[in-house]
Amino acid sequence: MEPTHTTRELACLALRDGARVCLRPLETTDLLAVEEVFAGLGDESRRERFHGPKPRLAANDLGQLLSVDHRDHDAVVAFDEATGRAVGIARFVRDRAERDLAEVAFEVTDDWHGRGLGTLLVHSLARRALGVRVKRFRGFVLATNERAKAVLRAAGRVTDSRRDGSAVELVIELG
Repeated sequence: MEPTHTTRELACLALRDGARVCLRPLETTDLLAVEEVFAGLGDESRRERFHGPKPRLAANDLGQLLSVDHRDHDAVVAFDEATGRAVGIARFVRDRAERDLAEVAFEVTDDWHGRGLGTLLVHSLARRALGVRVKRFRGFVLATNERAKAVLRAAGRVTDSRRDGSAVELVIELG
């Protein structure tokens, strides 16, 4: 049996511009946090994250995003320490066939771009992944999204990269 994490861990940290965020695992009850982060994404950020237009999250989208078990589907959420507002989420979903591999995705609200929050979220998620024996992340990023590619590259060593239409698939060895 693979270990699970306690679900109420909380770490408050300063970003490179001095802004403070508090990170904790996303819970199945964090509907408001998921909705806050999505609402903070502009049209371009939504297109980059979901690889196409996404004006709203449907009920089945919310169900999938909240179906965390902290082993095969884990997520970390960041809150602005000053306001308590959710400002970013990173998640992984373990591959069913290759158990040491998980697909990773992250989103940061537009007003928090460029502060290092995406990198912090993905690094935090990578530490949690290693704790449940996930050793590699696979990320699908639009080829034009240089910021997201840089965040993923910073998470570990890129062992595979291939282009598939408008997206790039990166496989990153964690650790």
